[in-house]
Amino acid sequence: MTAVRSSPGPAAAYAFRLGVIAGAIAGLAVVGVLYWQGVLSLAIAGYVLATLFPVYLVLVATVLSVWLGYDKDATALRPVYRPKNSE
Repeated sequence: MTAVRSSPGPAAAYAFRLGVIAGAIAGLAVVGVLYWQGVLSLAIAGYVLATLFPVYLVLVATVLSVWLGYDKDATALRPVYRPKNSE
């Protein structure tokens, strides 16, 4: 029995965008609260925002894309070739 795979619709696109925005706000809020509480110094907070925060956003986007059905497997691949007449 083959699995039925449908492509995500506009609701999934909206949920992905909303999830990334919510994840970014939550991440910034955590860094802000940790800085305000004195757990992070200004230099460490800057390091977290410059280097770790983008990695966190990629992880949030990855989790959301798998959850919403944007992930693709090997069956979704198509061969890429150039027609002989095009330059």
